[in-house]
Amino acid sequence: MPWSEFLIIFAICAGSIILFRTVPMLALAGHELPEGITSALSFIPAAAFAALVANDLFKPDVWASATGLWPALLPFVAALPVVICALKTTSLALCIVVGCAAYALLMLV
Repeated sequence: MPWSEFLIIFAICAGSIILFRTVPMLALAGHELPEGITSALSFIPAAAFAALVANDLFKPDVWASATGLWPALLPFVAALPVVICALKTTSLALCIVVGCAAYALLMLV
């Protein structure tokens, strides 16, 4: 790809990112959003995190591989202590530590 084409694509991408991220922020500055919208927007971080977790838990290629049942069940078994930790502490950092530790210990089995 020639540099001229790259610079055109880069300029269009940068311009659209600036436009779609800054214009709404500047337009809503100083305004109070309705309670329903604020409540709905508060679910975005949890939904994004759930999508990332679900992507790691449900991998169709693991179930079809010939490596056995344990590699497919390993993420689910490691997720159990994380769910318990999340319900008890509601700390994202502690859940990450518990999840990494559980996965590491299960990899040794």
